Amino acid sequence: MHALKTCLRAALVTGVVASAGVCTASLTAHADAAHADAAHAVEPAGNGGTAVDPLAQAAATLPKVGPADVIKLASSQVGISENAYGGGTKFQQWYMSTPRARQTLARDGGKLSAYLNAPWCDMFVSWVGQKLGITPVMGWDSYTVEHARWFSQHGRWGNVPKPGAVVFFAWNGSKSIDDIDHVGFVIKDNGDGTIKTVEGNTGNGAVEVRTRPTDSVAGYGYPYYPAS
Repeated sequence: MHALKTCLRAALVTGVVASAGVCTASLTAHADAAHADAAHAVEPAGNGGTAVDPLAQAAATLPKVGPADVIKLASSQVGISENAYGGGTKFQQWYMSTPRARQTLARDGGKLSAYLNAPWCDMFVSWVGQKLGITPVMGWDSYTVEHARWFSQHGRWGNVPKPGAVVFFAWNGSKSIDDIDHVGFVIKDNGDGTIKTVEGNTGNGAVEVRTRPTDSVAGYGYPYYPAS
């Protein structure tokens, strides 16, 4: 099993997790095999051939979704909250039903039932991508650290708060992907050292719109929006 945050390791092994009110890192993530096959990179041929961006290739086959669509759907979920056990949301229930959950269990160990009360900030992000049909260019998982690595591995990682970007937080101020604790979507850059976001499993364990200082941001993942 990968080195997980303590609360999630307990959740996966025992199926029990305390409600923390914020989403700490969940499982680990890589692109799922089907998405990797669909977005397979074409390497430079060395004889004048052109390299094809695998996410651009995937985006060409997907619905014409843009940042505004993601923000609209994510914001429409504001108010949905977890139960007293830190779970029971439709985002956790959905994730448990996906092949991705079984892939992450095969990778990290634990029990499928543990997802029901596990930290769900990245499950929320993944749910939004799946509902809009853009999972291959947004990625999906429940472990924030590996979801961030997925963006980095695809050359879609940076430090500019663009609307529709997936924002990854490290509460200790670190810029290291390994230190990421939480994730959401950027609504806008407020231009004063803060950003407006929409996040799952935040505040009292709900989907909320928040204002966050940019110094708590480890970095941003940029989905390859088909409508861009």
